[in-house]
Amino acid sequence: MPRLFSILPPLMLSASLLAIAGCNSTAKDQQPVELARVRTSPAVTGPAAPSIRTNGLLANEDEIRLSFKVGGVIRRLSVSEGDQVRKGQKLAEIEQAEIDAEVEQASQAYEKARRDLERGERLYADKVISLEQLQDLRTQLAVNEAALNSAKFNWSYATIVAPHDGTILRRLAEERELVQAGNPILVLGAKDKGFVVRTGLADREIVQVKLGDEAQIRLDALPGKILTGKVTEVSGAADSGSGMFGIEVSLDPTDLPLKSGLVAKLTITPSTAKSGERVYVPIGAIVEGDGRTARVFVLDQKHARRREVQVAFIEGEAVALNEGLQAGEHVVTDGAQYLEDGEEVTLVDAPVAANRE
Repeated sequence: MPRLFSILPPLMLSASLLAIAGCNSTAKDQQPVELARVRTSPAVTGPAAPSIRTNGLLANEDEIRLSFKVGGVIRRLSVSEGDQVRKGQKLAEIEQAEIDAEVEQASQAYEKARRDLERGERLYADKVISLEQLQDLRTQLAVNEAALNSAKFNWSYATIVAPHDGTILRRLAEERELVQAGNPILVLGAKDKGFVVRTGLADREIVQVKLGDEAQIRLDALPGKILTGKVTEVSGAADSGSGMFGIEVSLDPTDLPLKSGLVAKLTITPSTAKSGERVYVPIGAIVEGDGRTARVFVLDQKHARRREVQVAFIEGEAVALNEGLQAGEHVVTDGAQYLEDGEEVTLVDAPVAANRE
C-alpha cells in the first residue's frame, strides 16, 4: 500500500496537465475567423447610349479672310499675328499710285463726257444735231460715270480696315510683297462671334449626332476646366480625303482666355442617349468576362453573391449593363477578385457611386 500511494501524485499531476492542454487547444479553435474586407459601390442609372469622344481644334466662329480688291505692292502692314484690333482700325494698305491714276483717268473721262453733253444739248436746241446724237452723248456720260464709281470703289479697298473687334490669327503676306487682287493678306477672328470646335466623326458616329446635342469640352491648355456647348453644324457628306463627316460645336460664352488653334477634347452626348436608361457599375466591380457576359459580386446583407450580368458598353470608368442588376444594389469593387460565392465579408468604408464621366 505505501508504494501505491507513492505513485498516485505523479498520475494526478499528468492528468491535470492533459486537462490544461486540452483547454488551451479548445480556446485556440474558438478564435474568430477574420472576414474578407471589401469596398462596395451602388449601381446607378445613366444614359442608354455611350457618349462620343473625339479630339478637335478650337477656332473663332467667324474667321474673316481680308484681302485687297485690286492687286499691287503692299505699302504697309501695321499688325502681326496675335494682335488685338478694334473695329475700323486700319490694318494694311497697298501702294496707291496706280489706283490713284485710274481714279484720275476715270474722273477726267467723266468730266469730258459731261461737257460734251452740255454742248450737245445746246446744239440740239439749235437743231444742229439729231436726237439720236444727243442720246449717244447721254449714254457716254452714264458709262463714264459708272467707270468713275468703279475706280473710286476699288480705291476704297486699297486699304484693309478691321470689320469687327478681334484677333489677327494669321498674317499671310509681308510689306513690299506683290499680291494679286483677292489674295488673302490677313485672317481675323471676330471676338464677338465666340468660339467653336471643329472635328470629324466616323459614319457609325455621325448617324447618332443631331443639331442641338450637348457637348463638354476640355482643353489641354486649361487643365481642370470644363466648357459646355452644343452641336450647331453637321456635315451632310464625308470629306473626300479623310472620309470623315465634319461637325461644329459652338461653345457657350466664357471668360476663359481661349485661343484659336488649341487642341480640344470633345465629349458629345447624342440625343439617342436620352431615349432610355441603363444600369452602370464601376469597372472595378467586373471580376470575370466572356464576350458580353460578365460576373460581379453583389452584397447580400453580410455575404457576397456572385451574379452574371450582360455588358452593353464601357463608358470611361463605368460599365453599362443590359441586364443582371437593379439600380441601388451594391456591388463589390475592391477585394472582389479574391471572393468565393456566398462568402461573408465586412465593409471597410462607405460605398462610392459609379463614375460615369
